[in-house]
Amino acid sequence: MADSFLVLDESIHTQQPALRFHDRPRPRWGAHHRGRCRALYTLPLNELGALADHRRNLAKRASYDGNGEHMVTYIIDRNINYTNVCNVYCKFCAFYRTEKDDDHYVLTLDQIDQKLDELTAIGGIQILMQAGIIQARPRLVSHPPRAHPGKISAHQHSRLQSAGILPFCRNLRDAGAGGPAKIQEAGLGSVPGGGGEILVDRVRDRIAPLKCKSDQWLGVMREAHALGLNSSATMMFGHVETVDDRIEHLQRLRDTQDETGGFTAFICWTFQPEHTKLHAEPVGSSEYLRMQALSRIYLDNFENVQSSWVTQGPRIGQVALKYGANDFGSVMMEENVVSSAGNQFPPDAGKHRGVDPCRRLRAPPAG
Repeated sequence: MADSFLVLDESIHTQQPALRFHDRPRPRWGAHHRGRCRALYTLPLNELGALADHRRNLAKRASYDGNGEHMVTYIIDRNINYTNVCNVYCKFCAFYRTEKDDDHYVLTLDQIDQKLDELTAIGGIQILMQAGIIQARPRLVSHPPRAHPGKISAHQHSRLQSAGILPFCRNLRDAGAGGPAKIQEAGLGSVPGGGGEILVDRVRDRIAPLKCKSDQWLGVMREAHALGLNSSATMMFGHVETVDDRIEHLQRLRDTQDETGGFTAFICWTFQPEHTKLHAEPVGSSEYLRMQALSRIYLDNFENVQSSWVTQGPRIGQVALKYGANDFGSVMMEENVVSSAGNQFPPDAGKHRGVDPCRRLRAPPAG
C-alpha cells in the first residue's frame, strides 16, 4: 500500500496552495474530512492533475524494472454480451430488454464460439461475459475456457457484476455465501467491478432500486478476494449524486482495499444519458478528469487507475494518462452496453489496438 496521502494546509484557497505529502491519516467520515476532500476537489484542474500524476508516478515507479512511470498497460479483449434480458431495470441503462421486447436475445454457444474465434485471431486474451440478470446459466461461464483452453481468461460479469453474482448464486442454491466459489469452479477467472455505481444507498435507491445495496456489493467483493479472485472497482458518476457521495464511495473502496488487498484497479466514468430513463444533466470531460485525479490521490492503496476512453473518447482517454491513469484498459473488439446509451466511440481492437494514444504520452506501451 502506498504510504502517503495528500494533505492541504490552511492556504488552500490561495493562488498557489501549499501542498505536501505526509503519512496518510485515518480520519473518521465526518464534516472535517469531507471539507478537506472538497478543497482538494476544487483545485484548478491543471494543479489537481499534476498532483494525481505525481501520485501515479509514486505508485508505479518500481514497476517494470524501475520504468513504471513511463509505461502504459492495456490488453486486447472482447465483451460478449450474451443476453440483453434483465429484470433489474436500472434507470441509467439503455441496454436491457424484457422477454416481451421484440429485440431481446440470448446468444447460443455456437455464437459465443464464433466470437471467441474472432478474438483469438487478432491476439485477444480475455473475455468479459457481460449481460443482463436472468436465470443462472453456469455453462456460459464454463464454456469459453473449456472451448479455448490456455488461450482465453474468463472475466465473467453479469451486467451488474458483483451485484449480478447474488442472483446467480441463489439460482445455484448457494444463497450468496459460497456462491463466488461455485462460480469460480465453473471457470470464473476474476470479478469486474461494475455495479458499484455510487456506494451510497440513498443514491442507489434512486437510480437502481432493485439492485443490491452497497454492503452487499462490498460483501461479494470481500468473499471473492478471500478466494483469491481479484477484482476491479468502479464508479459511475455525474447523475443524481453529490460530490460528498463520491467521496464516501472512495472511502468505502479504500477501507475495503485496506482489509482485503484484492482490488487490482479503479475505473470511473460518467453517466451516459441517451435512451435511458434517468433524467440527469450529463457532465463533461473536465469533470471526468477532475474525478479521476481525485480518485488517484485518494485511493492511495490502489496501484492501478484505468482511463475510460470508451466513454470519453480516445483523445480524453489519452489526456487521462496525465491525470492519474496508468492503464488504458481494454482495446475492446466489441462492446454493446455503453454503446446503447449513445456512445460515440465504438471500440475496434482489430483496427486501432489502442497503442498510438499511449505512445504519444508515455512510451512504450506494455501489452
